[in-house]
Amino acid sequence: MAESGYSLDFHLPAGKDCGVVEPAVCALIIPCFNEGTTIAALVGAALPHLPAVVVVDDGSTDTTSVAAQAAGAQVVRHARNRGKGAALRTGLSLAGKQGFEWAFTLDGDGQHAPADIPAFQRCASQTGALLVVGNRMHNAQAMPWLRRRVNSWMSRQLSRRAGRDLPDTQCGFRLVHLKTWAGLSLKTERFEIESEMLMAFLAAQHPVAFVPIQVIGQQRQSRIHPLADTLRWWRWWYGPARSSFRRH
Repeated sequence: MAESGYSLDFHLPAGKDCGVVEPAVCALIIPCFNEGTTIAALVGAALPHLPAVVVVDDGSTDTTSVAAQAAGAQVVRHARNRGKGAALRTGLSLAGKQGFEWAFTLDGDGQHAPADIPAFQRCASQTGALLVVGNRMHNAQAMPWLRRRVNSWMSRQLSRRAGRDLPDTQCGFRLVHLKTWAGLSLKTERFEIESEMLMAFLAAQHPVAFVPIQVIGQQRQSRIHPLADTLRWWRWWYGPARSSFRRH
């Protein structure tokens, strides 16, 4: 861990200027499924930091779309629930088409604080990372017990395969360089997208950093289905993940 608090395993070449990640070149993507009770406050908290907030309503049956649009977000709606991975793909693709260079992603249930957005921008500017992932492990005890244990186990597996320390592999609060993301082949549709995206950046030797973020108590029961989503993760782990990732 660097003095800045960033978790890195790479160094910029001497004399390289990685440039400043300005808010004007960043959009925020929020994939949502039935987040009508939290989305308006989340959009309102994010808009002072960024010029555009895109809510991808992944087939919600509540007031998510109406509340998000009333709060100032651009809303894209899936006719049916297709999964977090599909919702992120829709949102990130749209941000790229609208001319943004970077996109933040965060969850719609209120567990991430938009006040942490500037920390991601500083991290990317200072390190040259093309993917910055939020790190909650400095205060892991504030996370729900099951989520903490599953996150820790998955992070150990991914760290072992990558050959480097990956402290919080399942955090959905991220800053993504869109042109780099668009050059990757990501296939997963649901919650395994967090693992797939991280490992794809590493496999392609793109610099990745982790930045400490706030840990906010869970606002509702997690929508991760322990059995179904674990089986999907294992299928990815023993299939595409094994065949595509090579240590560097």
